[in-house]
Amino acid sequence: MGQPAERESGERTPQGAARFELPPGQRLQKGWPVTHYGPVPKFRPERWEFRVFGATVDGAKHCWNHEEFTALPYTTVEADLHCVTKFSMVGAEWGGIPARTIVDIAPPAPDVTHVMVWAEYGFSSNLRLADFTSERALFATHKDGELLTAEHGFPLRLIVPHLYAWKGPKWVRGVEYMTADRRGFWEERGYHNVGDPWTEQRYSYQEEPGDGPEL
Repeated sequence: MGQPAERESGERTPQGAARFELPPGQRLQKGWPVTHYGPVPKFRPERWEFRVFGATVDGAKHCWNHEEFTALPYTTVEADLHCVTKFSMVGAEWGGIPARTIVDIAPPAPDVTHVMVWAEYGFSSNLRLADFTSERALFATHKDGELLTAEHGFPLRLIVPHLYAWKGPKWVRGVEYMTADRRGFWEERGYHNVGDPWTEQRYSYQEEPGDGPEL
């Protein structure tokens, strides 16, 4: 499956000022609103584990504790965050572990097409494998050089800049490799299965044939 096209939401003028292009229907947001469903989980480092399971190439489950996971190669990505509630936060610097790093360490089987990203309380979000392995998809631990707060997903949230923000859950605990698509938490509740903000894929009634499994 080829890599999806990614669009830069802002470009720099020669004087260094930012000129931003927002996806349709979005408004520029100052600050970072807290949006999530359910309570904020309490982080217990001694119990925390990140798992990769499902259709791995070797058939095994791969696990990291918090110390092991945060010791993986760290990088930063400048990327925008587009919420389906119509606000966009632009130009943030996210720091963490690239999703591609996890795929390199724990490869999927050749017939894997999608992943399910699992978070605390059983929350989930499905992604095409090509979206998950895109260049700027990142398991973020930091924003603008500082650790994420609990309300914003500490210790780990997924950032997939070219999709709506709900496709990147807060409080991530693992990834399941899948050989067929399956809807996640919000996708089962009326949100679009793909979630491209540039074509306003907000709700399931907008889906075209092939965008996702039947509800």
